[in-house]
Amino acid sequence: MTRAYAEVIGDPIVQSKSPVIHGFWLDALGIDAEYRKTLVAPDGLAAYFAERRADPAWRGCNITLPHKIAALDHVEDRGGIRQSIGAINCVLRDGDALIGTNTDAGGFAAPISGLDLAGQHVTVIGAGGAARAVLFALARLEVDRVTLMNRTPLKAAGLLAQFGLKGDVVPLTAPLAPTSALLVNTSALGMTGHPPLEIDLSPLSEEAVVYDIVYSPLETPLLAQARARELDTVDGLQMLVGQAALAFELLFDAEPPRERDDELRALLTA
Repeated sequence: MTRAYAEVIGDPIVQSKSPVIHGFWLDALGIDAEYRKTLVAPDGLAAYFAERRADPAWRGCNITLPHKIAALDHVEDRGGIRQSIGAINCVLRDGDALIGTNTDAGGFAAPISGLDLAGQHVTVIGAGGAARAVLFALARLEVDRVTLMNRTPLKAAGLLAQFGLKGDVVPLTAPLAPTSALLVNTSALGMTGHPPLEIDLSPLSEEAVVYDIVYSPLETPLLAQARARELDTVDGLQMLVGQAALAFELLFDAEPPRERDDELRALLTA
């Protein structure tokens, strides 16, 4: 019998740490399955899903840049993700059907569950698939307003309304508002192979939290600047592991051993 497997797809994909995370949990639980990473170009997305649909050993996949929105066109949307978040990061097999879902929102919210963001101002950088999950989560955390920063503000203009959020859209060159309690980078800026995120954190108050979902490199220039100012920070590994834990349960029908998170983090940062 062919060994069951799941994988993560994207373009590029070499930087993905998902196989390390899922592989660690599979080994810890003694599950006879594997987790891979597969390069899928944008023009190869339809063919990829057609091939995997025909492979009974395939459990599903996680999805990273740049496919989180486009993948919706190739799967069933039983949970209404297109209307709610508007992007998926996980696809599951249900018989012959492929079902899209999103674990990014839960993975994003978990590390900041101790923050009271109700009535607060939050700044979000980027307007892609990851930003949609973040805005979805922020709406449920009842933030007061969101400033969305993007290189092309027109692209981002409809997102705030989509999630029922008050706020504004500004270019990346705009100064940060001192009232922002949380700054989140959802863009690829600062990621290995991408341009740096050039932004001045000095307007932020000393109580502000800086959250960068980029995890390659783990210590991004944004987080380094925040730590130099002694601001509280959340790095991309925390969201990555959080969303992976939710996906693992869906893909392998088992709860990952989160009590071993310190050991997993040491492995990921070695």
